[in-house]
Amino acid sequence: MITQPLPAVPERTQEALLLHLKRGGEMTVGELVGLLNITSMAVRRHLTALQQDGLVESRVEKQSRGRPTFKFRLTEKSESLFPSGVQGLAIDLLDIVFEQSGSKGVMDLLERRNAKMAERLRSRVENLPIAERVIEVSKIFSENGYMTESKPLEDGNFIIFQRHCAVHDLANQYRQICVLEPKLMEDLLGLKVTREKYMMKDDPVCAYLVHAIS
Repeated sequence: MITQPLPAVPERTQEALLLHLKRGGEMTVGELVGLLNITSMAVRRHLTALQQDGLVESRVEKQSRGRPTFKFRLTEKSESLFPSGVQGLAIDLLDIVFEQSGSKGVMDLLERRNAKMAERLRSRVENLPIAERVIEVSKIFSENGYMTESKPLEDGNFIIFQRHCAVHDLANQYRQICVLEPKLMEDLLGLKVTREKYMMKDDPVCAYLVHAIS
């Protein structure tokens, strides 16, 4: 699954396919075959995979003669794969808050943001068994670009790994974001969460221990 921003020069066929859809809007398999220089079967296979990942969707366009045509386009979820000024905007806004209210003002703002996120996402995890709750929280963070995985441990606890930091530049300047990340997990899981590994301390991943067993 593609979760990181696409390079200007694509290295993989699926990356190139997404870039062509971004430039062309809606496209048919035939049009993509001509641009990618691969077989229609290969194009369909890549499209199916991207649809399963929620990055591409299709619609049927009826023709006056012959079979209807399928047209493919990017989903809203795919927008996170393209260059964005959002992180720069976020840094500017936090800079303004810091200038006006200092570190406490930044923390207060980020805590309010976490509370709003938890309120919005809680319906996805409430009433689920613990193991399913951990999986769903991992999925939520992956959807936000963190390349998150989870696994159960032999002692009955769980570990959540993040292999990519979606807000690295922002977190590098405002570590309050990192402080609040396990707190958001705790709010959604209803369990204690502690950070075991930390990219900002040169670990290869961020890892969080979910204390399912008291």
